[in-house]
Amino acid sequence: MSVRFSSTSRRLGSCGGAGSVRLSSGGAGFGAGNTCSVPGIGSGFSCAFGGSSSAGGYGGGLGGGSASCAAFTGNEHGLLSGNEKVTMQNLNDRLASYLENVRALEEANADLEQKIKGWYEKFGPGSCRGLDHDYSRYFPIIEELKNQIISATTSNAHVVLQNDNARLTADDFRLKFENELALHQSVEADINGLRRVLDELTLCRTDLEIQLETLSEELAYLKKNHEEEMKALQCAAGGNVNVEMNAAPGVDLTVLLNNMRAEYEALAEQNRRDAEAWFNEKSASLQQQISDDAGATTSARNELTEMKRTLQTLEIELQSLLATKHSLEGSLTETESNYCAQLAQIQAQIGALEEQLHQVRTETEGQKLEYEQLLDVKVHLEKEIETYCLLIDGEDGSCSKSKGYGGPGNQTKDSSKTTIVKTVVEEIDPRGKVLSSRVHTVEEKATKVNNKNEQRVPS
Repeated sequence: MSVRFSSTSRRLGSCGGAGSVRLSSGGAGFGAGNTCSVPGIGSGFSCAFGGSSSAGGYGGGLGGGSASCAAFTGNEHGLLSGNEKVTMQNLNDRLASYLENVRALEEANADLEQKIKGWYEKFGPGSCRGLDHDYSRYFPIIEELKNQIISATTSNAHVVLQNDNARLTADDFRLKFENELALHQSVEADINGLRRVLDELTLCRTDLEIQLETLSEELAYLKKNHEEEMKALQCAAGGNVNVEMNAAPGVDLTVLLNNMRAEYEALAEQNRRDAEAWFNEKSASLQQQISDDAGATTSARNELTEMKRTLQTLEIELQSLLATKHSLEGSLTETESNYCAQLAQIQAQIGALEEQLHQVRTETEGQKLEYEQLLDVKVHLEKEIETYCLLIDGEDGSCSKSKGYGGPGNQTKDSSKTTIVKTVVEEIDPRGKVLSSRVHTVEEKATKVNNKNEQRVPS
């Protein structure tokens, strides 16, 4: 007795967003007669012994697999119970319905392929009616519109840049105006201070002029009195009266007037010197203050000019940095949106793959349970087959023993055969690369007793 198993392969891939599992198996047989086929996940099993009835096969797909096994018929009606026969019949019916569905789907698929082929022949790019849907003539217009959009965007950018430059220039002129206005106000304040000093000097000069006029009037009055006294004295001396008097000598008025004139002139000169010294003193301090203010103003003006240049440079740098910041923010926003979209796509793919993995795991668990059930059925069938073989061997042994009892030519030959079954399960990705491979090895031993009886015919 021999048992054969064929190696199978399992392929995992993606089609239409869902996983698919393709299973294939081969049949096995030993001897001619009744056949029972019990397929599993990636393996097949068949057995045969005396009779004439046969059935077998299985199919597998995305939702799982179906198994079929034909009941043993012929003279051995007691091999399977009634429920198992009904179960096998149901499995055969399910296999037949499944094959009918597959055949119907193949016909529908062929019909759809014919319809798609006919539609492409009618409305495809190479057909006559497909020329109405040729959009190649719009491509130059689209390119021209794209170029116009790019040129308009460039012009808009130039206008925005000119607007920014004009705004910066206006801000520069406003700063210059404010600085010049502050300088003008400071100069006006200095002029007002100098005007107050000039008013004070004018008042002092007026006071001195009034004093000079008073002294001049007093001098003129004294001169007039002197002249009148001189005339009176001359008139008095003009007579012929000779009077001799022994008196003290008279006062010389000329000397007195000269002395008085000298005193007033000295006083006026002293006042003039004092006024000139006071004016020079005030003017010197004022000139020193004016020169100091002019130096401070010049230094402040130079410092202000330098600060204005620095401010303009910093404003230009600020505008460039702001423009760079806006461009970087736009790039960051665009990059974030792109990465968010990519992340959403990746998450959707991960969710789909997780769903496929869960579905594959569920299918694998179901197929594992089905495989275990079929393995139990196989073990049960093997036990029954072994029992029937033992019964058959026992009947043959009893017959040979009764026929060849006491004969020296009776020979018995025992032959044993060991069958090693290897099942290879491979997982293949859509590109044809082998992801994993597993080998299941099963060793079975079978014993067959052949009795050869020889009878001696007396001579």
